[in-house]
Amino acid sequence: MANHTATSACPKIQTFRPTEKQFSEFSNYVKYMESCDAHKAGIAKVIPPLGYVPRMAGYQDINDMTIPSPLLQIAVGTQGSYRLINLPKEQMTVREFHDYTETKHFTPSHVNFAELERKYWKTLLYTNPIYGAGVEGSLMDTTCKLWNVNKLVDSGMGEDNAEYQGPGSTSFLYFGSWKTTFGWHIEDMDLYSIDYLHFGKPRTWYAIPPEYGHAFEQLAQTLFPDKSQKCASLLRHKDIIISPEIVRDNAIPCDKITQESGEFIVTFPFGYHFGFNHGYNCSESNNFATTRWIEYGKRASHCACYDDEVTIDKESFVERFQPEKYDAWMAGNDWGVHPEDDTRRRWPCGKNKQAATNISQDEQISLNASSSNVYEEHNYCSLE
Repeated sequence: MANHTATSACPKIQTFRPTEKQFSEFSNYVKYMESCDAHKAGIAKVIPPLGYVPRMAGYQDINDMTIPSPLLQIAVGTQGSYRLINLPKEQMTVREFHDYTETKHFTPSHVNFAELERKYWKTLLYTNPIYGAGVEGSLMDTTCKLWNVNKLVDSGMGEDNAEYQGPGSTSFLYFGSWKTTFGWHIEDMDLYSIDYLHFGKPRTWYAIPPEYGHAFEQLAQTLFPDKSQKCASLLRHKDIIISPEIVRDNAIPCDKITQESGEFIVTFPFGYHFGFNHGYNCSESNNFATTRWIEYGKRASHCACYDDEVTIDKESFVERFQPEKYDAWMAGNDWGVHPEDDTRRRWPCGKNKQAATNISQDEQISLNASSSNVYEEHNYCSLE
């Protein structure tokens, strides 16, 4: 297979460079990445083969595109623990947003990524950037058949998978400026995600191995006790920033990687991630599912803080890929554990959320809290 980089101690974020043939088979390549233990780091980077151009016309024609609700981002907190406040602003065109990044909020001078990273943390509480987040749509050509973020079911998976494309599986665009941030989170319903950086300045990503996900949730609850009392899944709100130093000081591994223009980042189920933009750029993201995701999705926690929580009817997945569990699932009596739950505590889940539960109210809160969006993120489709 193609060369890729990794190290052997705690799981490290790997970089993959597929051949043209490997790149033509999206779902198989995701499986290959996981056979290399890429998922154990939470995220991985994929550099496409030379000549991959998902938008033949370039990006000069997007200047009049509208960013409906840009977000003014304000970080509050101290000593490495911060909350991110996203305040909606009036709509802007891409041209207006670009002009803003060039005149009012430009990238500071730096000799390397490490220096820029230091400046990010040093100035986090000062100057508030505007983020063009959650713009529904795609910049990939409809004729793009390889790793098309907007049409993953057409990206080398075969006809058998088309019926499992998720509802409304349109991708989302994100227009970044210097220091714009996406807070620590996992994907809705613990799904996979794919992110392509179309153009512009790089992004720095931090990630936590999924096996440490529950420990990280406990750390967040300790650092933000008021928020955790209101919602046990405060990280689903995507508004928490915790420095990597604090994460590591609490015996939780945390790695980082830089995504540059023309590169993909794949996030894996229950892989917590967070990051910031180095300056003006545009990325495109979407969610997807594989058979390995099903147990994650069945036992993903749920958040009741907002009415727009993303949910997925998993009945078709269970019926096709876990027929032996289908009756129990439909009865709400499908006992098991979350794949990353090291306590191995079994609890029931299923179609009927009220059925077969002997769990206390406090345990229900901790088990069922999940995803509330500060801004729209991704939809999903299935690869298998």
